[in-house]
Amino acid sequence: MEITESQIRNIVGEVMAKMQMSGNAGGLHGVFSDMNTAIENAKEAQKQIRVMSMDQREKIITSMRGKIKENAETMARMGVEETGMGNVGDKILKHLLVAEKTPGTEDIVTTAWSGDRGLTLVEMGPFGVIGAITPCTNPSETVLCNTMGMLAGGNTVVFNPHPQAIRTSIYAVNLLNEASLEAGGPDNIACTVEKPTLDTSAVMMKHKDIPLLVATGGPGVVTAVLSSGKRGIGAGAGNPPALVDETADVRKAAEDIVNGCTFDNNLPCIAEKEVVAVDAICDELMRYMTREQGCYLASKEVQEKLIATVLNEKGALNRKCVGRSAKVLLAMVGVEVPDNIRCIIFEGEKEHPLIREELMMPILGIVRAKDFKDAVEQAVWLEHGNRHSAHIHSKNVDRITEYARAMDTAILVKNGPSYAALGFGGEGFPTFTIASRTGEGLTSAATFTKRRRCTMSDSLCIR
Repeated sequence: MEITESQIRNIVGEVMAKMQMSGNAGGLHGVFSDMNTAIENAKEAQKQIRVMSMDQREKIITSMRGKIKENAETMARMGVEETGMGNVGDKILKHLLVAEKTPGTEDIVTTAWSGDRGLTLVEMGPFGVIGAITPCTNPSETVLCNTMGMLAGGNTVVFNPHPQAIRTSIYAVNLLNEASLEAGGPDNIACTVEKPTLDTSAVMMKHKDIPLLVATGGPGVVTAVLSSGKRGIGAGAGNPPALVDETADVRKAAEDIVNGCTFDNNLPCIAEKEVVAVDAICDELMRYMTREQGCYLASKEVQEKLIATVLNEKGALNRKCVGRSAKVLLAMVGVEVPDNIRCIIFEGEKEHPLIREELMMPILGIVRAKDFKDAVEQAVWLEHGNRHSAHIHSKNVDRITEYARAMDTAILVKNGPSYAALGFGGEGFPTFTIASRTGEGLTSAATFTKRRRCTMSDSLCIR
């Protein structure tokens, strides 16, 4: 049954009303008025989680999966209403992906070897209480995915969500704790504060009982976490280029690129942010985009208006434009287009402000390259050394290999839309914390554990 906008407003109102009722935010599970209190409650819950069997943890995670599926549309609509970013349909798909494909306890493995001098085990143990900072672009998805993985590793987590998405984040935290309680687990496996600020973030980062920090967001928050003096996992910016050479299936490349670029209005950090196309097929690619894929070809005049609208005088993003649809963005500059228009394209040099900057909007600049070598060089420049994500459309294996080595990114998608890397139409698991800057890449339960070695000297080798 589809949930109406008025029903979503009622749900949001109920959440906020509960938050004002009592000290721990009105009976909402895991939500507190004070960060120190939130950490203390997460610490008590972790004492119970740590001694749980893997089967018990997996039972809780299974309960979470069911709850997420039941509430996928509600959280999708809440996220769009609260932040104004993305679209409901794609956010529903992201929540279902989290529910179905986020790794659980199967990701926690033990290795062992024996020899003449005995037996050694290496096991994955919990850090304890993890401190996590989450973005407004994927507020509930990041909370849900991270908590499942952290719990599988034996941890609990305290979130400092983005203030622009606090209601959606709180809804997700409460839902996760409800799932735990229904499965016989403890409350407060995920905690947060009702009013996150820079001050609550600082308390979390400095707290003696937080040994690991996980930041998902822009370069500023990642830098702050990595400067904390603690172990930090940082998922920062990317500006993923999609390269198309003359061996590609150009028609399919056009479809894949536009599908990836427009998914949730370009909010995913892995989404195609610009295209580098070799000269031989560049015009053909753009024809397919405009004739078959709902792309609007922006004139120089429209490009200038877009620059003035989506970027401020300092070149920073106008947050009111992030995650908006192509139709809305064009309306902002006085251009009315039909509903089938889903992407704005244009040709420009790599230094073009709408190409060199990561916009997180369905605006796709296309850079023309002389040949494949030139295309690789331009793509490397455009990725800005973030080592995050890159995409290529080519049928030449040697070229794909050369591109992959040159880009050196955590994610490389070949001949598909960007979201294939997260399990949509591709193999693998999803994550909303892609730690390219600190080297973990796509995070999962195993990422949130520390390796512990246990050695039995001169015993238990029975060969």
